[in-house]
Amino acid sequence: MSKSSAGHKMPRGSVPPYVLLVDNGSLQPAATRQLRKIAAALGRRLGKKVTPVSLLHSDQVPAKKLGGRKAEILRSAVEQRLHRGGREFVIVPLFFGRSRALTEFIPELINQWRLQEPKLKVRLAAPLAVGGDDQLARILETQVRAKLTPGFLRGQRARVALVDHGSPVKTVTQVRNRLATQLRRRLGPSVAGVAPCSMERRPGADYEFNEPLLETLLATSPWNTGPVIVAQLFLLPGRHAGPGGDIERICRQAREKSPGLRTVRTKLVGEDPALEAILTDRFLATK
Repeated sequence: MSKSSAGHKMPRGSVPPYVLLVDNGSLQPAATRQLRKIAAALGRRLGKKVTPVSLLHSDQVPAKKLGGRKAEILRSAVEQRLHRGGREFVIVPLFFGRSRALTEFIPELINQWRLQEPKLKVRLAAPLAVGGDDQLARILETQVRAKLTPGFLRGQRARVALVDHGSPVKTVTQVRNRLATQLRRRLGPSVAGVAPCSMERRPGADYEFNEPLLETLLATSPWNTGPVIVAQLFLLPGRHAGPGGDIERICRQAREKSPGLRTVRTKLVGEDPALEAILTDRFLATK
């Protein structure tokens, strides 16, 4: 770029659509690093650049912990590109269900951006879990079957606890429950049972739909003895599902209380290459 053109916005219509892969955000560097890996893989699959951005938090991680490049936040990422002449965006959510991030937070941002630029075009893709699609259940099945080893089972059939973070939005919890049903059907008699549960929940009767908690389930017969596979319905590593995180702690404490209990955790959904196919489908469905 010449000195005379540096710093100026590009002419309208000259900037191709920006594709943004959006997660919730985390203060854990590992979460942003994994988000970047997924965005790069999706970009190779689509044949176009996919920019990883977060809704919140991630920009507080020091750049030195992220290879010298700070994480981007959705609001500033879009506004910077608007200033450079961008008018069209495709937002691909890295979310399992229609949380408030997708029903409230992002739509509110889009409305604000349209006040700045009336010609703005934003296509918001669907979340990962949509009705009638069993791709997520297939990923979970693969991860669970990888843990059905003779050394872990010791001649017994395992039970599977499908755990997510827990949500204040009932429809998000219903997504998890539907996935548990699909997973139970796919695993069939190879396991003794599949149960959905939450890592945590808000207090009060209004949020009882998150029950049971993983901690409670692992203390209840017959889940407190024998092999239990904890299928982690989490996308990115962090303080909950990463090494040394809350899920690991809950499982360790459950084993200490019930010596006959054995637990093993699956990989995160975001670590499975098959996730790229789902994200590709969600992107293509916006056209």
